[in-house]
Amino acid sequence: MSLVSRLFFAALLALAAAVAPAREAAPAIRVVGDDGHAVQLAAAPQRVVSLLPSLTESVCALDACARLVGVDRYSTWPPSLAQLPRLGGGHDPDIEATLRLRPDVVLMPMGNERGAARLRELGVPVLALNMRTLDEVRRVLQTLATLLALPEGTAEREWQRINAAVDAAAASLPQRARGVRVFFEAAPGPWAAGEASFIGELLTRLGARNIVTTEMGPFPRLSPEFVLRAQPDVIIVPNRGMGSIPSRTYAYPGWPQAMRALKEGRVCMFDGEESDTISRPSPRIAEAARLLARCLAEKAP
Repeated sequence: MSLVSRLFFAALLALAAAVAPAREAAPAIRVVGDDGHAVQLAAAPQRVVSLLPSLTESVCALDACARLVGVDRYSTWPPSLAQLPRLGGGHDPDIEATLRLRPDVVLMPMGNERGAARLRELGVPVLALNMRTLDEVRRVLQTLATLLALPEGTAEREWQRINAAVDAAAASLPQRARGVRVFFEAAPGPWAAGEASFIGELLTRLGARNIVTTEMGPFPRLSPEFVLRAQPDVIIVPNRGMGSIPSRTYAYPGWPQAMRALKEGRVCMFDGEESDTISRPSPRIAEAARLLARCLAEKAP
């Protein structure tokens, strides 16, 4: 082989060696959802659809609200989202409307495998995430920060802010409010928020005692008799769309006559935006802790 030929082939080999790594390189961004499906993107997503209020609020807490191009019908915070298209809910998304927005990625809750599969079939990356506990709020913030290619430490700084606010809310409570026994009615039934729920975790951080133990599950349905026997010191009710507390609690057998907290007015009812704040596992748990602390301070016997 001539010198020219050898030089030519050497140049080809060098070019191939330079190109091959670029072709085989991993995507710039790769995160794995809680359903085991990975999202792989060549660049940080600029058009994001969120189909769960907790995820929407998490994106905004990371100062990435401007990347949202569509949200679910229940995402109400921050108010700046009011003009965005509404795309159904996490369990009944409007697939066609979502596709028209040309999202780089769709954020969804766990539990809607069919909707997620349909979007993936149509070429839309879907990241499914759980947010049920305080630890999961922290983990989801970190996952979203990675997905959005935010500066290192962004999610941890936000979590430290939240954690400090919860500690401050706990420190604000008067001594007489510590150890108060609480029943949190998550929905008529009554359904309760137990110790294992994120609400229960917040109440524990505030020094309250939940009448629903961890072994009973995060959101168990109770008998009215169980709550009556427990005689909680304070009843807490998030009331968006649930009706008035008298219309519900007075319908429970024995409560009007024998539930001391009800008879003595030791009930905290949260309406509107406050109801959403204490009912959603999102970065707004900092504000939820302040609302719950105010309730305990005002209603403790």
